[in-house]
Amino acid sequence: MEEKSPVPAEEVETTVDEPKASLFPLLPLAASSQHASISVPQWLSNSSFTADISVINDAVASQLNREATQSPREDQDLEDEEGPADNQAQPKPFSSYEILESSPSDREEERGRERKDKKKKKKKRKRDRSSEKGGLDDYGSRKSRVRTWADETSTVKEYFVDSHGDPDNLAFGCIYRMDIAQYKPYNPLKPSGLHVKSLYWRNQRDSLLERDGDVDELDAKLKTSGRYWSAKHMALERHKNFKRIRLVAPKMSADLTTEDFIPLSDIKTTHRAVESESVSMASALEESWEDEMFRKTREFNKLTRERPHDENVWLAFAEFQDKVAGMQRQKGARLQTLEKKISILEKAIDLNPDNEELLLCLLKAYQMRDSSDILIGRWEKILLQHSGSYKLWTEFLHVVQRDFSRFKVSEIRKMFAHAIEALSASRSKNFRQVHQAADPSSLDPGIVQLELGLVDIFVSLCRFEWQAGYRELATALFQAEIEFSLFCPPLHLTEQGKQRLFEHFWNSEGERVGEEGALGWSTWLEREEETRQKVMKEENSHQDEEGGWTGWSEPLSKVKEGTVQDENEANNDLISEDVHNEDENEDEVMKQEDDTEDLLKLLGIDVNAGDDCEVNETATWIKWSEEESSRDCDQWMPVRRKSGKISLNSATHEPEEDEQLSRIILYEDVNEYLFSLSSTEARLSLVFQFVDFFGGKISQLICSNSPSWAETSLSWEDLPDSILEKLRYIHNVLTKAQSNSTAFSFEFLSGHSSRSADMMKFLRNALLLCLNIFPRNYILEEAVLTAEELYNTKTNPSSCLVTPCRALAKSLLKSDRKDVLLCGVYAKREANYGNIDHARKVFDMALLSLEGLPVELQSSAPLLYFWYAEAELANANDCESSHRAMHILSCLGSGTKYSPYKSQPSSLQLLRARQGFKEKTRTVRSSWVRGVINDQSVALICSAALLEELTSGWDAVVEVFDQAFAMVLPERRSHSHQLEYLLNYYIKMLQRHQSLADLTKVWESISQGLQIYPFSPELLKGVVEVGHFHTTSNKLRWMLDDLSKKKPSIILWLFALSFEMCRGGSQHRIRRLFERALGNDVLCSSAVLWRCYIEYEMNVASDPFAARRVFFRAIHACPWSKKLWLDGFLKVNPVLTAKELSDLQEVMRDKELNLRTDIYEILLQDS
Repeated sequence: MEEKSPVPAEEVETTVDEPKASLFPLLPLAASSQHASISVPQWLSNSSFTADISVINDAVASQLNREATQSPREDQDLEDEEGPADNQAQPKPFSSYEILESSPSDREEERGRERKDKKKKKKKRKRDRSSEKGGLDDYGSRKSRVRTWADETSTVKEYFVDSHGDPDNLAFGCIYRMDIAQYKPYNPLKPSGLHVKSLYWRNQRDSLLERDGDVDELDAKLKTSGRYWSAKHMALERHKNFKRIRLVAPKMSADLTTEDFIPLSDIKTTHRAVESESVSMASALEESWEDEMFRKTREFNKLTRERPHDENVWLAFAEFQDKVAGMQRQKGARLQTLEKKISILEKAIDLNPDNEELLLCLLKAYQMRDSSDILIGRWEKILLQHSGSYKLWTEFLHVVQRDFSRFKVSEIRKMFAHAIEALSASRSKNFRQVHQAADPSSLDPGIVQLELGLVDIFVSLCRFEWQAGYRELATALFQAEIEFSLFCPPLHLTEQGKQRLFEHFWNSEGERVGEEGALGWSTWLEREEETRQKVMKEENSHQDEEGGWTGWSEPLSKVKEGTVQDENEANNDLISEDVHNEDENEDEVMKQEDDTEDLLKLLGIDVNAGDDCEVNETATWIKWSEEESSRDCDQWMPVRRKSGKISLNSATHEPEEDEQLSRIILYEDVNEYLFSLSSTEARLSLVFQFVDFFGGKISQLICSNSPSWAETSLSWEDLPDSILEKLRYIHNVLTKAQSNSTAFSFEFLSGHSSRSADMMKFLRNALLLCLNIFPRNYILEEAVLTAEELYNTKTNPSSCLVTPCRALAKSLLKSDRKDVLLCGVYAKREANYGNIDHARKVFDMALLSLEGLPVELQSSAPLLYFWYAEAELANANDCESSHRAMHILSCLGSGTKYSPYKSQPSSLQLLRARQGFKEKTRTVRSSWVRGVINDQSVALICSAALLEELTSGWDAVVEVFDQAFAMVLPERRSHSHQLEYLLNYYIKMLQRHQSLADLTKVWESISQGLQIYPFSPELLKGVVEVGHFHTTSNKLRWMLDDLSKKKPSIILWLFALSFEMCRGGSQHRIRRLFERALGNDVLCSSAVLWRCYIEYEMNVASDPFAARRVFFRAIHACPWSKKLWLDGFLKVNPVLTAKELSDLQEVMRDKELNLRTDIYEILLQDS
């Protein structure tokens, strides 16, 4: 109800002297005045009785002025009705009227007028209530019970106090002045006539003209039950007995044929008949959550009895318990559900004791209930029973590493040693069993997978040591394992015998893999044996020359006695000398310590304070962290122990000597982690991961769905160049037309600063040595040429006038002139450097020499042709390059002898080439059906598609790839890196023809590819790029969110974050993305994501305190990452005190991270 404005004080005072209006206007004014003058009661002297009521009526009339202008006719009809009210406000002089007799007809007319007046009054009251709610013109635009709005008129009162609060502000996050839409559930399955009629009358009642009921109902609901997001409705939704309607699709009968059809319904069919038919077609099941829980429990119990050895049934049953626990609010009920889940999984393990997925699920359930010590005990018990399981050991190592309270570097090393020892013993056992079989020549696939898993765990150990600061140990581990497994001497030795022989090699002065002049363990041993034989022959020859009588000799017993006496006397002399030297050394050490203490006291440093001494300046800790990071980048190569350079037995050591001693890696440091490899796949995997570990460029040789790829991406501290290039491309695409993008960049995650020239030289030397074990491996040859380029570029960046790897490539070609793939790799590097003419000469030479080579070397021809055509198209500046590519591909397709390019191929040649590609594709199909998929067959498919692109168009390209993908089942496709490369190439070709191709085809191809390869960086890049140009941002966000729920990965979150930051997304959404990513049980141990989060909070959100909180969470989740700890010193130092930085360094020492710099060195430098 509208408030009435009070009367101003001045106006009331002016009306006191005037004749007051009578409270009873029917009496004469004079009489009332005389009566007032005689005696005025005290209760009539109140201002409310003496005030002029017309002022109040005028205020009310001004509020209703709008309704009067909208309906003047109705107001005119109500003039007679408002007459008495006006007489009350403005009394008139008394006048007498004569009483007339009315006829019966007049009385009927009077009663009719009274009825009309009542209706008009009722309408007016409704109109008045409508005006209070906002009026017809402002329907749904103003809040009820709001007197004025600040933007309408300038009120005298400049502020208002909101004593009730507006619940709509909670829903919209701001002051919301519009009315909120009210939603009511509508059941489409029951559109009966009565329901439709009631809905019609409700709509009529809630129309624009008659909406009082809706407003009143809304106000009542807001007061009592609240809106649909209120706590009461949420509690109702979560109630276990709340009924819900679920549509159940009808089961299709098995006897339906192609002639069956759905008849059109009769036009005269009633609405009730349609309702019954629709319900029969799609039945509605009304059940509460409790009913659904009982129903599904019965179904799962039935399935587990019928199929007790089906792991998917048990896993689904356990997952359903998580859903049940999510609906329970009490902690005790959730714990009971967890116990039920554990009992289900324990029953499943009893029936399937060797199932790894069930074991992992059970151990994760134990982790939610048990303490850390009990959980580790359960893990150890299960690992004793399944010591040969790579999956279980990997997950166990993750659990141990993430436990901050138990984390110590030495303890994690022990766990890695146990894992490698157990898997190596299991591998040896299986290997002996296979060799005892009938066909010992072929390796069992189980042994190959076990060795691949063993290599992955070993690489994880090396990465752990590297990230914890023990970089020399990580390098030495790689050197030792490559020597032990790849360059083992061809001797029939046991594992213990091999290790004793390897200890001799490791403790010698022989060069190891990667060092200058390294020969390999086997070659070194051969030369060592030759040298020993040569020395023995020389000694024997000297003894023969010294033949003849040598004089009398003492008896052997006397000689021994004399020797023993001499040795005892010598030992006594040595002991006395050692005691004397030790006393002198102790005196010297005490003098040096006293001098050092005096010097430090002069500098203001109290050595006797010990741990209580604190560095009170933050700048000192910043310098310390910078020096520590610099030494980490420089000191990664082990120091060799040589006589004359480093003395291990000296009593005093210089600081530099102590540092050198800590960098010496002994045989005892690596012997626990050595194992033998027999399969070529595992050996190549070791070398390829070694190249990737030290920053070399190598093509992806594992599928993105493999556990090895997931493990590698999870352990990143810096991003590899291939991922950084894709993120840079997305950043450039998204920020091209954006003005509000953030300044965030992933360049700080680049590892170029840690890849020095010495590291590239070390990598080149190691790969050249490995080429002796894997000759004519074009992947290793490309990696060694790339490492040579990087080494020469870093050494002399301005003096490279020719291709930096040309000299090395020519020397390799001289040693093996039949290696045509090396020619192709070298030509690719020349073309990449811009020397297309020189690349053409090399390609032509290789293709012309194919006919004189053996058949196994001629099979690599598709790779050469494809690389040549790709190089021509990459350097296409005119039509000649495309004509050259067509000529190259036509020679491959038609099968004719290659000849250098002279002119554009004819139509007949192109027709023969297409026909030849079709025949070769049929051959490829037969080999792919048998599971034989190699690089040559993939290059042949790509060449056929490339020829169709140049001659026919993109429609023919799509047909070629569709036929190729139809050859292989999706399950086999999901594990082949060759087919993943083929799909990525197909997506690139479609993106080149986006203007001509159908967008739907491009989007469908990417979506289907993500279903098979959800972790592919190339496909995720295509999703963001195509989605940015051709879809809305919300649709792209929806797709990325859906992928993150189904298949979360580091790559996916990096692309999602890049999209939001480049598009200028809100800080709340970006933080939400970070929290969702790091809330995952697996991704929470990603140092890359934590470092990105800290960088974003510091440099983009400009919230140092939020970055401080993120930093402490990060080191708790990844305590092994030294680079993450140093980020706190280098980036979060504005909000960290010197005491906190000092405590951080102490915790790093407690966790046994390798610290190379003492804080006193920085203090001495500052002094």
